[in-house]
Amino acid sequence: MARKVEIFGKGCPRCKQTEKIVRMAIEELRIDAVVEKVQDINEIISRGVVATPAVAVDGKIVISGKIPTLEEIKRILQQA
Repeated sequence: MARKVEIFGKGCPRCKQTEKIVRMAIEELRIDAVVEKVQDINEIISRGVVATPAVAVDGKIVISGKIPTLEEIKRILQQA
């Protein structure tokens, strides 16, 4: 079953960098995952995100308000 990874942000350079890192981690780990971008501000707020960029794995917010490192995302994906 594919993991669901969501990236929250309005499309700023920090959010784009976060998406790039997440996709690199998924590729390097060779995991089955679907990446979705959430750019609607109402959806972002309703999900409890207070700072972007943010990342959720299978519905759980795991990163908020910073660009994660590649190693950080890989560790999160392996644990979750």
